Amino acid sequence: MPDFHSDTHADNHADALVDKVAVSRLPTRHGEFAAHVFRSRLDGCEHMALVAGDVSGQEDVLVRLHSECLTGDVLGSLRCDCGQQLEVALEKVGHAGRGVLLYLRGQEGRGIGLGHKIKAYSLQDQGRDTVEANVELGLPVDTRSYEVAAQILKDLGIRSVRLMSNNPRKIAALEKSGLPVAERIPLHIAPNSENLRYLLAKQQKLGHMLDLATPKSKQ
Repeated sequence: MPDFHSDTHADNHADALVDKVAVSRLPTRHGEFAAHVFRSRLDGCEHMALVAGDVSGQEDVLVRLHSECLTGDVLGSLRCDCGQQLEVALEKVGHAGRGVLLYLRGQEGRGIGLGHKIKAYSLQDQGRDTVEANVELGLPVDTRSYEVAAQILKDLGIRSVRLMSNNPRKIAALEKSGLPVAERIPLHIAPNSENLRYLLAKQQKLGHMLDLATPKSKQ
């Protein structure tokens, strides 16, 4: 059974990046989780780890690092695959009975923020892809980092992970932080007409491990 009474006092280690501030039971349609909230000491942002089963001291724990996406996760946007990835990951963790979905807030639009993301969408409607739009706005292509994520997983007592991800940067970041990735589990969502170009840009320009065929150009 998940531990809903874990110590929520601040971590006293001087080099800690996060403090655990709350934990409670969270029943969902994908099963019952323990919702652990951590606050980053770097920027004050609060992140949530949804934990199924007992993960403390365990190896090869099923994990998803999910970057906040209001448009996809909450509003059902078809411009990305984020909302569907969130649902599939929660379903997989719930079905497995042991694992963690770590919801990382403050990472909207690969870190550029909601307003800038909507500006980038406007440029994409004019023909730019997701990378070109950020560059034209004078913004980084991806500002996300995962050191805080790695420390949260370590704070939960996880020794190694089976990571649900298509992004090689997440794997490299966890490994660099001293958290072994025993296995990568692809998290592929069937593309639609609205997000195919977005996914192709992630595959071709950002190195995401997808298996998408490039559409043939019209003669």
